[in-house]
Amino acid sequence: MKTAILCGGKGTRIRGVSDDLPKPMIPIGPYPILWHIMQGYATQGHKDFILCLGYKSGAIKDFFLNYRSRVADFTIDFARDREIAFHGAEHAIDWRVTLAETGEDALTGSRVKRIQQYIGDDETFMLTYGDGVADVDLKDLTDFHASHGKAMTVCGVRPPGRFGEMEHAPDGAVVEFNEKPQATGGRISGGFFVCNRRVFDYLAGNRDDVVLETEPMRRLAADGEMMMYRHDGFWQCMDTYRDFHLLNELYAAGEAPWVRW
Repeated sequence: MKTAILCGGKGTRIRGVSDDLPKPMIPIGPYPILWHIMQGYATQGHKDFILCLGYKSGAIKDFFLNYRSRVADFTIDFARDREIAFHGAEHAIDWRVTLAETGEDALTGSRVKRIQQYIGDDETFMLTYGDGVADVDLKDLTDFHASHGKAMTVCGVRPPGRFGEMEHAPDGAVVEFNEKPQATGGRISGGFFVCNRRVFDYLAGNRDDVVLETEPMRRLAADGEMMMYRHDGFWQCMDTYRDFHLLNELYAAGEAPWVRW
C-alpha cells in the first residue's frame, strides 16, 4: 500500500529553526522529521512513498538524491574520474520514493488531488502529514479500515496537554502531578489516514485552495463515509519551537516512543 505524505508546509511558527527549511526537513536528532515519519512506516512494512512537495521542495529532493552520501562514509578517487566507494551506512534504506511537485502555495486537499496519478489503480492508500510522529500500529489501523468499507479512516488522538495536571485529595493535598499529561477531552485528527480512492471524488481539480480538513472531510462525514480509529498511544506534531525542543529531548534521551528501529 502506498503512503502519501503532505510535505508543503512552511513552518512559520518555528522561527530560528525553519527559516531556510521546509517544515518536514526540521531535524529530530541527525535526521529530518520527515525521515522519522517514513522510517516509522517502513519499519511496519510500508516502503512505497509519494511526497507531496511545495515550499522549498528542492531541500527535500536534495536530501533524497544525496541520501547515501549523507549517511555513509565514502572515498572519492579523483585518479579514477571521481569514482566513489561507500563504506557502510547506519540507516541504509530500501524505500521507493516518488517526489511530486504539487504547488508551492497549494493547500492540503489540492495537494492530495494532484498525486492521484501516482496512486494508480490502487483501491486504498495511506496519507499523513509531514510534521507529526506517533506510535500508531499500522496493521491494526489498516485492518480497521478494511473492516468498515468507508472511504476514509482518520486517526483520532488526544493532544498532549500544555499545562501540568494535578490530582488532589479533598483537603487540597496533591497526590499526583503530571507535567505534560495527555489531554482527557475530545479527540482531534492526528493524520495517519487510510483512504479509499473514492476520496478523490471529494476533491476539486485544478484549484490551489482546497483544504482537505474543511469541506471535503465535512462532506465525507455527512455522507457516512468517514470512520475514526482511536489511538491512545504517543502522538506529537511539530508546530512550535516548544514541540521541536520536546521531540529532540525525547530522541536524545533514547525515550522517543515513535522509534521502533
